[in-house]
Amino acid sequence: MNSSIIQLLVLAGIAIFLILRLKNVLGTREGFEKPPVPKTDEPAARKGFEVIEGGPDRDIIDHVEEGSPQAQDLAAMKRIEPTFSVSDFLQGARGAYEMIVMGFERGNLNEIQPFLAEDVFETFVEVVAVREDQGLTIEAEFIGVRETSLQDVKFEKDTNRAEITMRFVAELTSVVRDKGGDIIEGSPSAVKRQKDTWTFARTMGSNDPNWILVATDA
Repeated sequence: MNSSIIQLLVLAGIAIFLILRLKNVLGTREGFEKPPVPKTDEPAARKGFEVIEGGPDRDIIDHVEEGSPQAQDLAAMKRIEPTFSVSDFLQGARGAYEMIVMGFERGNLNEIQPFLAEDVFETFVEVVAVREDQGLTIEAEFIGVRETSLQDVKFEKDTNRAEITMRFVAELTSVVRDKGGDIIEGSPSAVKRQKDTWTFARTMGSNDPNWILVATDA
């Protein structure tokens, strides 16, 4: 065997040895593989940034103190009826207050009866009846609600009955006239401020969306 053949055999052996070494170090790839993603220091990247789930409900804590019994009752009401909005209720209560006040002042009780509890309606009827017996009429104009505040919340979990007590401060003009049309009280140009504390009630989750007035306390 001449020297050139021996050299070729030696070189071939070295090549085979190097190939085996490379396979042991790099491993074998099969098919298409994405390049390895460089590792990052994940804890360091997340440091200083944390997402907090289940934060406070602004629709509740904008009107009552966070963590208070009132806030807890409002949250329980929302669990029964997820579409319930405290802000929407307050807006509706303002409108209901004006409608009921003016219905009472003008004696138009049939229009407001669906929004009154039975005992409240009966009280209104008695007062209006006394006015009519005395021949008195009232001329009133509603100027506007100046202040509204949520005073108290009660929720009975056994029955899902909710009660929300509101404080209203409104301005209106009111004139009381006798049988002859003479003014015996008030002035058409004098604005009076009226303060009322009313409680509205409703069964949460029921098909009837209306809140009714169940108590009044000026």
